[in-house]
Amino acid sequence: MPDDAPGRSVAGGGSVAGSGSGTAPSSGRGGPDLTALAAITDAVRTGAGLPEILRVAGRALDASLVLIDRSASVLAVAARSPADERSLMRDSGDVTTIELKVADTTVGQLRMRSRMGELDGSVLALVTTLIASEVERVRAPARASEEAAAAFLRAVVSGEIGAPADFVARGNELGIDISQGAAIVVARAHPRSATDDDWRRRLLVVTGRGARSIAPGAIAGRTDGDTGTVMVLVPDADGEAGRRVSSSLLRELEAGLHGFVFAIGRSRRAADPRELKRAANEALLAANVVEGDPDRSELAFEATGTYQLLLPYMSDPAELKRFYAETVRPLVAYDDQYETDLLGTLATFLECDANVNATAARLITHRHTIRYRFERVRELTGLDVQSTDGREKLSLGLKAMRVLGIAAPRGPATEPGAEGGRVRR
Repeated sequence: MPDDAPGRSVAGGGSVAGSGSGTAPSSGRGGPDLTALAAITDAVRTGAGLPEILRVAGRALDASLVLIDRSASVLAVAARSPADERSLMRDSGDVTTIELKVADTTVGQLRMRSRMGELDGSVLALVTTLIASEVERVRAPARASEEAAAAFLRAVVSGEIGAPADFVARGNELGIDISQGAAIVVARAHPRSATDDDWRRRLLVVTGRGARSIAPGAIAGRTDGDTGTVMVLVPDADGEAGRRVSSSLLRELEAGLHGFVFAIGRSRRAADPRELKRAANEALLAANVVEGDPDRSELAFEATGTYQLLLPYMSDPAELKRFYAETVRPLVAYDDQYETDLLGTLATFLECDANVNATAARLITHRHTIRYRFERVRELTGLDVQSTDGREKLSLGLKAMRVLGIAAPRGPATEPGAEGGRVRR
């Protein structure tokens, strides 16, 4: 069959159009992992979401897959790397394009590169039928443009919602129903090393499709100039959708963006549209707090502890900035200039309940070095870590810094007294 010939029918799943050979998969070499087929059914039955379903399908077929909806938006990817994904989107000779149909309605397209040669046609038809049915179930009838979604989210953040009924109606126009409540999730990414310029776009795409796979109708967008942060508005009638989306996003981002660190913050459920501004601030606060935690990547607002007391300052952070400037900002500037670790040492000391020996053990350095650094802290800030008042002010200064989303400098600790050692970060 020539390249431009109509695709041949595959039972239940649609038609197949080979980008290169143009031949429909048939009974062939090796065969798929039949035990993995049951996993696809389980993923569909439990509502695991399109990304997880596609990954299981990729294992069952031993193939790289890209799932695209009828508006040409990528819904899910099961590829070995970003380069593998990009090659699947090109019309290369080893890529097969399968039209996905439910009854007579085209719901999307599956682009596939098999790693075992030709596949059994009946197995492929079964897999594509399951995928097509799930696409039809979870995919909203129309997707809002990124610009419209971002504008709507900006209105949420700014509190410019007008009458709640009008805000609900505006959401309905974008395909999201917030009449029964909603939650906000913020996803932030930082590359560990220099990377290509399109990672921010990829962050938005992966975040959006990951959220919609769990909560159909969820919208994602950037609300300000920080293109490394994406905000997601999740319809949440039962108080659980936000949690499920937050957990799913971390898995999707780790699978879709390699070489990045992530911070995901989640708000409480907002029962009324007028509470969404508060929810947006909660999610941003949680993301800022978890970003400074080396042991976690995801945090709910309810788990932020005493940071919750600083929530009212998120809308007008002038007081937070003033307190930060009067406490720990001199330490940030000093660490940045001299590549020391006064700030990290202070944070560890407070985490260790003001125990110098425990701090030295955690940082793998001598306690005399710790005491030397605290002398420098006192000289720079006028605050003594040995006094209760000094510790409280410095602790609040650190909290203000994290709530404001100010990143700590990163550099080796080589100040005098450290004996040229390096503090583990």
